[in-house]
Amino acid sequence: MAGLVIEVLYVEHCPCVPAALSLVHRVCAELDVDAEVRTTLIPDQATAERARFLGSPTVRVAGRDVEPGVELAGEYSLECRLYRHEHRLAGYPQERWVRNALVAAAADRT
Repeated sequence: MAGLVIEVLYVEHCPCVPAALSLVHRVCAELDVDAEVRTTLIPDQATAERARFLGSPTVRVAGRDVEPGVELAGEYSLECRLYRHEHRLAGYPQERWVRNALVAAAADRT
């Protein structure tokens, strides 16, 4: 999947960025996806609004947020982002969301 871009947008000192990046790299390796992983620091509210930033970290595959249904959200914030997992909240997306986003991006490219 050459040319596929995965973005990890974050605020400075976000403790969940390493976990999100590790998840992205691991799922890419498992699916044998050769994607460019870009990290983008969101320094202020104006940048957050321009980037449609929903909190730190935000993971997007091919420009789309990996969390299902959040495209409708309109509150852009410099806060930490919490993701709903099956039995808890976490500071990084569910693995299946990242996997599904990569598979969908691959299907869109064929």
